[in-house]
Amino acid sequence: MKKRKLGRSGLEVSPVSFGGNVLGWTIDEDTAFEILDNFITAGGNFIDTADVYSKWAPGNQGGESETILGKWLKQRGKRDQIVIATKVGSDMGAKGKGLSRKHIQEAIEDSLHRLQTDYIDLYQSHIDDQNTPIEETLETYGELIAQGKVRAIGASNYSASRLSQALQISKQHGYPRYESLQPLYNLYDRADYEQELEQLSQENEIGVISYSSLASGFLSGKYRSEKDLSNSSRAGSIKKYLNSRGLRILEAIDEVAKNYNTTATSISLAWLLARPSITAPIVSATKVEQLNQIIKAVDIKLDPTSINLLNEASAWDT
Repeated sequence: MKKRKLGRSGLEVSPVSFGGNVLGWTIDEDTAFEILDNFITAGGNFIDTADVYSKWAPGNQGGESETILGKWLKQRGKRDQIVIATKVGSDMGAKGKGLSRKHIQEAIEDSLHRLQTDYIDLYQSHIDDQNTPIEETLETYGELIAQGKVRAIGASNYSASRLSQALQISKQHGYPRYESLQPLYNLYDRADYEQELEQLSQENEIGVISYSSLASGFLSGKYRSEKDLSNSSRAGSIKKYLNSRGLRILEAIDEVAKNYNTTATSISLAWLLARPSITAPIVSATKVEQLNQIIKAVDIKLDPTSINLLNEASAWDT
């Protein structure tokens, strides 16, 4: 896979990022190791996780994903070849939440311990914390970068106005700036990103790593009716896509996939990869077969007719 530059961070990442939210949730350690090995063998080097993954699963408390990833990094001994992105700020229960200096300083030590590493390549604010001054958050990140514990910082789930404000503060005070943005973005969920965030990201050379790139699996084409949701751990997230617009998008994906002799998953990701503002979609896989479909997307170059067909079917302003 040809690497892409992530903003102005100096980090070079594969055009797809493996989503670590499934580690310790829908896949166990052995399966995780197998999938991660295959991802790296195929040329991937970018893995995204968060301290809170996967706190929502029964019996979990958060940190499970980082722990599995840390064991894999330790056993494989290829830390310098991997770009690790993790996040801070989500509710960790008794360990707290938010982007205060105190919480970030404590949270990063926990993440470094679980990941069994001395540094994090991309440390991201998971959720905007409007109760903490942006200056305090960015100054703290600056200290972590100076200490060698973080290489670059990113923002996740930020509005255009708050991201713009953070960029201005970084410039005014000489703090490190957010080099990446992690927004919800896929063929169905287009409006929030395209209205303001896309232009802001391009104007400021910010790398964009979209999450829920397959709309919780809906864009893989596996779910065409509520009956198909019966065995899915993400049924609650997928149900909202089962409407006339969602089915229209699937029809367009099917048509393009047939023309390219490939899968709905590969076409959905190829559309994201063709978007000039997108650096690397984040995608999860629970089976090697799914991972192979993700990897195939990197080599698909959609023609303008196919892109227009998908754009029209998924149009959000009509």
